[in-house]
Amino acid sequence: MKPSSFLRISSRVLTAFACSFVVACGDDPVDPVPDAGTNTSPLYAFVAQVSADSESQSYVILTDKVDHTEPLSLENATEIDGRALGSGISKSGALFVSSSESAVVTRYNVTNDNKLEKAGEVSFASKGLSTIGEYQNQFQFVSDTKAYYFDGRTSQIIIWNPKEMALTNSISLPEMTIAGTVLTFASNPIRVGTKVLMPLGWRPASGIGITKKAGIIVLDTATDTAVLATDDRCGYVRDGVVGADGQVYLATEAYGAAVKRTAQSDVNVPTPCLLKFDPATAKYDAAFYKELGALTNGGATGSLLQGPAGSGYLRVLDETAYPVQAGTHPRVIASAVAWRWWKLDLANITQATLVDTLPASTGSSFLFQADNRTLFTEFTNGGTHTNFRELSDLSGKVVATHSGLSFSFLQLR
Repeated sequence: MKPSSFLRISSRVLTAFACSFVVACGDDPVDPVPDAGTNTSPLYAFVAQVSADSESQSYVILTDKVDHTEPLSLENATEIDGRALGSGISKSGALFVSSSESAVVTRYNVTNDNKLEKAGEVSFASKGLSTIGEYQNQFQFVSDTKAYYFDGRTSQIIIWNPKEMALTNSISLPEMTIAGTVLTFASNPIRVGTKVLMPLGWRPASGIGITKKAGIIVLDTATDTAVLATDDRCGYVRDGVVGADGQVYLATEAYGAAVKRTAQSDVNVPTPCLLKFDPATAKYDAAFYKELGALTNGGATGSLLQGPAGSGYLRVLDETAYPVQAGTHPRVIASAVAWRWWKLDLANITQATLVDTLPASTGSSFLFQADNRTLFTEFTNGGTHTNFRELSDLSGKVVATHSGLSFSFLQLR
């Protein structure tokens, strides 16, 4: 059954989604920065995607605290048709909402009474887009007047102004498209100085597998130039962290590890690996290559998430908790609540160690910041609910949960 419409600010209200202009649509101009008042108390936005009857609806839930003992309610949430993403600069008082239903980004400002007030729209249709999707962090914000959107379907990076809600330029990268494959971006891209580093992964457009190619886009926000660097030693290298040496360490994501786990004897399936990349030269270290499983006693290992300075966390499948059965789809394995956390010292990459205080969770995790805390997500109950768990104190305790899948979270104030 389709969820009831609690507060419908869906595409029925966002009628300008049909516009192809690059500035706010409508008969009357909209002030791009209305007064948000004097309220400075914390405010957070959770974005939940609920699917029913082959349709998706998203809900922007506002709350004045992160920690909740009861599930977050959709009752007073702002409803958006399709799979919505909420993005923006933390604590800036603005939320930029996009949807799989159109190529429009809508700006909402937070009012003094903790509501979302529409404050302008911009359509990316003139750049060839008809939809916006996948992950929150495909939007990268440099300032209140400059942001980027990475789009795989059109192989470009779109540059736009979040204050004026206008497109300003784009960078074409046709080499990110590989015939016969599906491109996917990192869920946690990396920022180094003025550069945004966006790892890429490819998989066959049909069938099960991953493409044996690693890729990373290096975008220099000071010059609006970008290059794509590739490496053919392993595949689905979508995760990365910065070491104390300033180098970027890149790893095969959990889905790639699950693919290899189901096809261990197939030499054509890339072995999950760890690579090293220099953001200054935009080159991979040809002498550095490590099999991820060798760092975790041979377990199925994938994904690398940022840990305390100079370290990262690998995800390792616990097959005592989830025995892999023949014929199980890799996506099901990657989504199993059975991936443990292992800490890797990037200054001495010899053996990762199990973090036994963190519970097993789903393999693909999204990291979100709330004040001085880092949260990670976990999809449960067959993907019908999302838990937000604490990573900062290594407890893994559930701090919030809501119906549906969550690909977006932002501290608004």
